[in-house]
Amino acid sequence: MNLISYLDEFGNSALAQALGVTPSLISQWKTGRRNISPESAIRIERATAGAVTRAELRPDIFGPLGGIRDQGAV
Repeated sequence: MNLISYLDEFGNSALAQALGVTPSLISQWKTGRRNISPESAIRIERATAGAVTRAELRPDIFGPLGGIRDQGAV
């Protein structure tokens, strides 16, 4: 699921609250007016229980993973 689909289903406010950011920042991410930082991509992945992945949000940094999940620092 991509971020737009997730937000259409669950709303900006719920994700904003889970991340501790404003709904307007979520809206800026949704419209592409503001880039999602790598740190925020990780937090979004965690807040959405993996429904929206960091690799989908920032493939330039995290992916594509090809089905391999990040296992953390080695």
